[in-house]
Amino acid sequence: MGRTTGAAGASERSNTPRTHRWRRVLLAGLITGALVVPLSGAARPEIPAPAPAALAQVTAATLDETYAANRANAAEASRMAAAHGNRERAAADRAMADPSRDFLSFDGRGSGLATEVFGDLARAERVAVLVPGSDTSIDTYDRFRDAARALYERLTREAPQDTAVVAWLGYETPGTVSTTVATTGRAEQAAPKLREFIRQLRTLTDRKPRVSLLCHSYGSVVCGRAASHLDVDDIALIGSPGTGAATAADLRTAARVWAARGSDDWVAQVPHVRLDLLGTTVGFGTDPMSPSFGARVFAAGDGGHSDYFRPGSTSLANLARIVLGETWEVTHG
Repeated sequence: MGRTTGAAGASERSNTPRTHRWRRVLLAGLITGALVVPLSGAARPEIPAPAPAALAQVTAATLDETYAANRANAAEASRMAAAHGNRERAAADRAMADPSRDFLSFDGRGSGLATEVFGDLARAERVAVLVPGSDTSIDTYDRFRDAARALYERLTREAPQDTAVVAWLGYETPGTVSTTVATTGRAEQAAPKLREFIRQLRTLTDRKPRVSLLCHSYGSVVCGRAASHLDVDDIALIGSPGTGAATAADLRTAARVWAARGSDDWVAQVPHVRLDLLGTTVGFGTDPMSPSFGARVFAAGDGGHSDYFRPGSTSLANLARIVLGETWEVTHG
């Protein structure tokens, strides 16, 4: 075909931006529609639980008392859930009350919040903090804990006396099938909590440790919102749908910003748009894996969305190297 000229060519050129706008709106509509339609019947009755344990300011010297108080609170939450007839929650709470578990915080109300420690936090020279994505609660906590344990076991093989891992379920995560998972609302609520937690973490150690923030899926949106006020050395965005920022520089952090995605991770198919629809921002903008974002991209192997902490995986090996400060050993994607 010949080249379009004259008025027809001008009309085609003028329609191109409009076409792009409609494509973006359509993508956002598809995301929103897919999230909204399945919502009916998603609500569930509240599970009774005690208020969090009343604790004085936690210090390195009072960590053992803090852990004991939170285990006792989890045991009471288990009893209350059992009396309410919820055996699943009762079992989950009871597991958290085990004498081998160490929690900096525990709140069994609602979907539940918990911050678990692996290792000797007071003496650690390197601390990794995991921030979870959607559908993480006390009811599904085991899979989040498995990720933290896998990282801790990998780290302790290389630096047995010097590392600690913290599983921070410090915010109400969105449901994977919900309107909240495509917006920044939950992340904006979580960001001040994460900032405060990192500030407190710095007071709990006898040394000034390296702190790495490992942010999975929607957790990367939380980390993106909090980044500018976080005293951390590294921020790793794994399986990220975006942070809400156009570039790593826009996060306004002195930390090194890393990104990785497994080759079988479905999140690669999420449209990287950020649109204002009816007063709500939908989507999270630039793909952290794209060159334009400017993160340090590292290899994550062929895993899926839930495989970043799988023992023996490329992603786990590289995350451990980041936490240990062995950045020259990180393999790049």
